[in-house]
Amino acid sequence: MRRPVCLALATTSLLVISSATAHAQALAPSELHLTAPEQETKKDIVQVITKELPKAITKQKSPEQKTKKDIVQAITKKPVPVVAMEKRSEAIRPVTHYSYKTPEGKKESAPVITQYYPKRIVYPFGKVDRHIDRKLMYAATIAQERAHAHSRSRCWHYVKEALLASGVIDSRPKSELAKDAAQDLVSNYGFKRLPVRDPFAAPVGSVLVYGANRAAGHVEIRTRDGFVSDFNSRTPSPRPLLGVYAKL
Repeated sequence: MRRPVCLALATTSLLVISSATAHAQALAPSELHLTAPEQETKKDIVQVITKELPKAITKQKSPEQKTKKDIVQAITKKPVPVVAMEKRSEAIRPVTHYSYKTPEGKKESAPVITQYYPKRIVYPFGKVDRHIDRKLMYAATIAQERAHAHSRSRCWHYVKEALLASGVIDSRPKSELAKDAAQDLVSNYGFKRLPVRDPFAAPVGSVLVYGANRAAGHVEIRTRDGFVSDFNSRTPSPRPLLGVYAKL
């Protein structure tokens, strides 16, 4: 009689255990999350940092780097107009003058050339002719020393003084007009007309006489690098040339 009672109790116990197990399985979730809340929080932080950090680095730059980039962009986009500044400075640059005193004590000035022009006109130098009186070359030097920077409309007067001071002539010519100087020099002082029609081909020391219809004309002496009367000039007079004269 004791064996059936024990079997009944065992069977009842197994049923209770199986029902409890089924109930527990029904209540249990389908997936088990074994990760602790603290570990889950750290993982989220790492993901946020790894996702947002590159953006923060690319957007935020130091002021020094930003300044260098701006300077480079400004230089490449807007180059400095160096040529314009040089031209502007040359245009504003004032013209300087050299001041000096003449033998008479008067103050004169001449512009100082500060620029070089590679394509400037080069005029031929005057040649020395040994057949003419050497005192004429001395007269040219005297006229250069007494000449002014600009014309005083007294060309024949200054040429007379130079010829007289050099000893080429022994008295002062009496003619007043420059265009009459040729006849005066030939008739009274032994000058000869040279076969020269180009003023640049005139020998150093020769006297060039120019005519004019309604003016007094012009007289000048040929120098090594130009022409001189009451002023120095690199080029001859534009008036019609009457002749080139010298004392042989």
